[in-house]
Amino acid sequence: MEKKSIEQLESVASQVRRDILRMVHAVQSGHPGASLGCTEFFVALYFDQLNHDSNFKMEGKGEDLFFLSNGHISPVWYSVLARSGYFSPEEMTTFRKLNSRLQGHPATEEGLPGIRIASGSLGQGMSVAIGAAQAKKIDGDDSTVYVLMGDGEQEEGQVWEAAMYAAHWKVDNLIATIDLNRQQIDGPTEKIMNLIDLRAKYESFGWEVIDTLKGNDMKSVVEGLEKAKSLSGKGKPVMNLLHTEMGFGVDFMVGTHKWHGIAPSDEQLADALGQLPETIGDY
Repeated sequence: MEKKSIEQLESVASQVRRDILRMVHAVQSGHPGASLGCTEFFVALYFDQLNHDSNFKMEGKGEDLFFLSNGHISPVWYSVLARSGYFSPEEMTTFRKLNSRLQGHPATEEGLPGIRIASGSLGQGMSVAIGAAQAKKIDGDDSTVYVLMGDGEQEEGQVWEAAMYAAHWKVDNLIATIDLNRQQIDGPTEKIMNLIDLRAKYESFGWEVIDTLKGNDMKSVVEGLEKAKSLSGKGKPVMNLLHTEMGFGVDFMVGTHKWHGIAPSDEQLADALGQLPETIGDY
């Protein structure tokens, strides 16, 4: 895919946010908060950084791979997959409906292009990404494997087993990102289960760690991904701590866990869409 300018990426992000809100509103179900907060990351990854082919092949040979561990933020992923050509944007009208390929949590059974694992049972994505990264090495494929996790997800023990394994086996073609919005379903992470210092923790496990401090600024997100890539291939897995705000882009949703899994009303949708220009065209 041809790379886009920062301004073009921002334009795509506005449309993706509209898609997220409209999908969740239509069925009054889904997770808009973190989807909105991760929009810059997904757009930067799929439209600028990821070497991928929308003519989807499950094995992904010769391509970079992406795995979503916190599968509940499927709306942002579905939008970006559709907008980058994996399937028609019109299919977003089926989100979370019976017999839809766009289930609330991504799954492989439906055969949706772009989806390689079922996700949503938290804590599992990095393990899968590590396996894929090691398979790339065995195959002599120098592509990169990316995975995104939530910060609340760091409370899962499997994450830390995977982190230990990746460093021990020098899985240096792996770039992991944590959506560090400091919110989870029941409230702020510091109150539910304080994560303390994730940088220090991952460094102590043997990872190379960077901070993307402006996770909702497109230029900063692109630069963070470029920096992460520059550090890969040097004997250590790379962790990108992406500092975002849940609900970013909609003034009444930003910075609170309350929109983790709540859909907007008709009036709230109209208000939110009024803040987000239609740039590519609504589905």
